[in-house]
Amino acid sequence: MDGLLDAALANPWGTLDTVLDGPLHPGGIEATAQLLDRAHVDSETRLLDVGCGAGHALTVARQRGATAVGVDPDPSRSADRTIGGDATALPVADESVDVLLAECVLCLTELPAALEEAHRVLDSGGRLALSDVVVDGEGPAIPDRMAEALCLTGTRSRDRFLARLRDAGFDVETVDDHHDELLALRDRVTDRVDYEGILGLLGERGQRALDAIEELEAAVEAGQVSYVSIVASV
Repeated sequence: MDGLLDAALANPWGTLDTVLDGPLHPGGIEATAQLLDRAHVDSETRLLDVGCGAGHALTVARQRGATAVGVDPDPSRSADRTIGGDATALPVADESVDVLLAECVLCLTELPAALEEAHRVLDSGGRLALSDVVVDGEGPAIPDRMAEALCLTGTRSRDRFLARLRDAGFDVETVDDHHDELLALRDRVTDRVDYEGILGLLGERGQRALDAIEELEAAVEAGQVSYVSIVASV
């Protein structure tokens, strides 16, 4: 059982993928569609989805007639027209993209390098459409390994995120809060996984994990941990 816990912490997004249907971010496909609306994605848009995973957002963009290509460290997970790469070294030419989509991805990268790459590949007037975790204050008191796995490390305040965008040469156009969708995602996970029962079998180590989960849930409930989507232009 200890091995199961280690595996879940080592690859939390893969673990969630086995539990949830559809995108692994708050709001799911509907939130993706709304973000594409705000970024004005249509039949004339050249879109690059960074960290595209299984390709759900690519499908939504292509249904609008957009020319949509995915980038992912494991391109075999997605549909066609996905290439290997990551946010800090995008395998596309300068100024070749109208919209760069990054849903719950930039938190897993070196943010300044990722924003520099996004700026490089976006054409004049292009838009960065992103969604990500934000944390007010120091964040919940949970083990470092769990905090890193769930994108809760470092200074991740909303204001700091927006400042980083502006420092990278982006003009922030819209910012939407998705705290309610984050709560709904939490409820979907707890409805499908009896983590109290599973961790209860692990003795003292399992109890420490349960205490950390309770601390995290309290932070989400209080709004200390939230989720935002942003559209910014170059």
